[in-house]
Amino acid sequence: MNKIQLGKRNDLEVVKEVDFGMYLDGGEIGEILLPKRYVPEGAKVGDILNVFLYLDSEERLVATTETPLTEVGEFSYLKVNWVNESGAFLNWGLMKDLFCPFHEQKMRMQQDKSYIVYTYIDALTYRIVASAKVDKFLSKEMPPYHTGDKVNILIQQKTDLGFKAIVEGKYSGLIYQNELFQNIHTGDRLIAYIKQVREDGKIDLVLQTHGRKHVKSFSDQLYEYIQEHDGFCPYHDKSPAEDIYEVFQVSKKTFKQAVGDLYKKKKIQIEENGLRLTITD
Repeated sequence: MNKIQLGKRNDLEVVKEVDFGMYLDGGEIGEILLPKRYVPEGAKVGDILNVFLYLDSEERLVATTETPLTEVGEFSYLKVNWVNESGAFLNWGLMKDLFCPFHEQKMRMQQDKSYIVYTYIDALTYRIVASAKVDKFLSKEMPPYHTGDKVNILIQQKTDLGFKAIVEGKYSGLIYQNELFQNIHTGDRLIAYIKQVREDGKIDLVLQTHGRKHVKSFSDQLYEYIQEHDGFCPYHDKSPAEDIYEVFQVSKKTFKQAVGDLYKKKKIQIEENGLRLTITD
């Protein structure tokens, strides 16, 4: 069988059924309890169950079929349930909260507030813990991306330049404030595009694609919008960028380029208060 992974999901075989749950085959470390409240209906000896492994309040290895909000090796945005003299305890979707010791906090965490953290196994205690000092867990390797590549990001924090983001759970990225056309917040998970990978390995990001392909795609979208709204669009090149983004989720620059594309194709005419179709399918 595969090596047991603490803080992650594992496929384990049921080897014994007892009144208080089921025991799963943990290989070299022995049998692992799956408490009765987590046993799937109809489960029996010999079944393979997908379970998450963590340590209970008495530091015993235990299994659950619940899905936590984060796993070991992942960055996440978690809320503080309570704080004591040792640190903060975060809600990660399981009965036992995730511990973040004071020495792993950038500032003292407060109850009911949420923070970006990295989840890992402490080498000394073998406990699953969280750290808010997330930068030290980001990769120092050169990111393997090219301009225009599509990536998943987690918004880390607001800075004077814009918003720092964690790219694909591994690299450091930045969205510049002057290239933002929507409201974003710490903890948001978004799709972004690589603007450039700098020589220092940091990544510049944008939230929408650039170039002719994107303009052509939005031209089609804008044309369909006008068709579906009785042949008229009340937005034009004098409309506020915020209004354009709220309706179409594109920058004003992209909107104006698409308008120009449709106008050149003689599909629309530009009026003082909007855009009107000149031809219909």
